[in-house]
Amino acid sequence: MSTTSSTALPAGGLKSPGPGLLTLDPVHTALLHGLDALLTGLAARLAAPEVVGPPLLSVEGLARLDYFRNFPHLGVSAGRFTPEALDGLAAGEDPAELPLRPTGHLLPSATCYGLLLSLEGTDVGEDGLRLSATGRCFRNETHYDGLRRLWGFHMREVLYLGTKQGAVEHLENGSEFVRGLAALLGLELTRATADDPFYDRGGSRARLMALDPVKHEFSAPDGTAIASVNRHRNFFGERLDIRAGDAGPAYSACVAFGVERWVHAMILAHGTPEQALAHLRSARP
Repeated sequence: MSTTSSTALPAGGLKSPGPGLLTLDPVHTALLHGLDALLTGLAARLAAPEVVGPPLLSVEGLARLDYFRNFPHLGVSAGRFTPEALDGLAAGEDPAELPLRPTGHLLPSATCYGLLLSLEGTDVGEDGLRLSATGRCFRNETHYDGLRRLWGFHMREVLYLGTKQGAVEHLENGSEFVRGLAALLGLELTRATADDPFYDRGGSRARLMALDPVKHEFSAPDGTAIASVNRHRNFFGERLDIRAGDAGPAYSACVAFGVERWVHAMILAHGTPEQALAHLRSARP
């Protein structure tokens, strides 16, 4: 019986298709999948079932969540070629010069938006609801930098909706999980209040954040934020009419992980992708 060995990559490896765009080689891919498998440990600990969010988000839904007021710079719109452009495409004209028509949808910039919009008008009860998902997210950035800042990346989130106290406990559990996983993987992380663009620095929301921070990030020694804990208060509950039984509009909170950034942090800590993968495979939760 013959066996087939793994094929070798071309000399020089896999090339970047462009700024902010990477094709991960087998070692980096194994790191990404292995890390995401460990990150699901928080979902297992909190009994959060795994779901898959939608690949597109309606601009109408995002507008109701103040997305464009708060993040006007991040959105990546989904467009389709106009009927008038189809003949040009078929004739071999430059697609970049042919007109696009907006679809009324954006690519997700965070995993939780699709999950929240899917729960509009529901009652999650006072016991609350938890969901876990990894989504491909896209952000229009001013610049791109290796695995640290990409056009498209994977974001693992564990989302909670329920009572105010439940949201607090969710983030406490999430913070404890991040610290424990970092220790297991040999990562030194620092926690700090995030300078989140959701808050206008000159407005009332900035003053509120200074008194009562709602987002903290865990960062690698080079300053790369690889995880965050986010308390939304009852903002989404009110905007989307999501209730927590007699407790009223649901409070929500999420713990988010940028998976490619965890890959970056592992390589930063352990020297090479191969050494990082060896350390990951030897780690036991």
